[in-house]
Amino acid sequence: MAFLEGAVYAIGLMCLLFIIRLYYIVKTGSSSKPGAKGPVAVLVVAGSGGHTTEILRLMESLSAGYTPRHYVIAETDRMSEEKICSFESSKQNSDSESQFSICRIPRSREVLQSWSSSVLSTLHALRFSLPLVFRLRPDVVLCNGPGTCVPLCVAALLLGILGMKKVLIVYVESICRVQTLSLTGKILYPISDYFFVQWSSLRDKYPKSIFLGRIV
Repeated sequence: MAFLEGAVYAIGLMCLLFIIRLYYIVKTGSSSKPGAKGPVAVLVVAGSGGHTTEILRLMESLSAGYTPRHYVIAETDRMSEEKICSFESSKQNSDSESQFSICRIPRSREVLQSWSSSVLSTLHALRFSLPLVFRLRPDVVLCNGPGTCVPLCVAALLLGILGMKKVLIVYVESICRVQTLSLTGKILYPISDYFFVQWSSLRDKYPKSIFLGRIV
């Protein structure tokens, strides 16, 4: 009985320390300044279709200091890789030292997939996201809504919780979201360091969000 009580106490203490560490990482994240001493490694989450188009428009505004750029797409995404390669090919004309890579992980949620099965598929994607993020150790994760970004952001957050590296999570809500956040936005709103919306109506509902007008 004493052993069981001790085990419960130890688990409770570990959970408390984890929560405190998580709170600290989330609250102090925006004070981090990646790139202050050199290039900024950025992990870019590209969804299929409109998500990829929007994220590449965002990438156009980033300077050459954001390198290397690691794009992550879903295994079933057959269109984004071509768009990314075309974008990077045009970018290299003005930046001979640009570096990029394209990685694939399982999709967290397919279109019309049930919510219950999405939990399992997201955990499956997390199994691939953890080693990928721990290997790349980006300074910033940039995403704009595809479900694939959830396990990647969780893995990035875990890097900070373990004290290995603080990774800034930058989320840009899709321009098509006018009155409510997407499901991904609702999940990542509490843990993102910078959360951008493109409509003032969303800024009014979510005080943590940043409204800069139309940015894509």
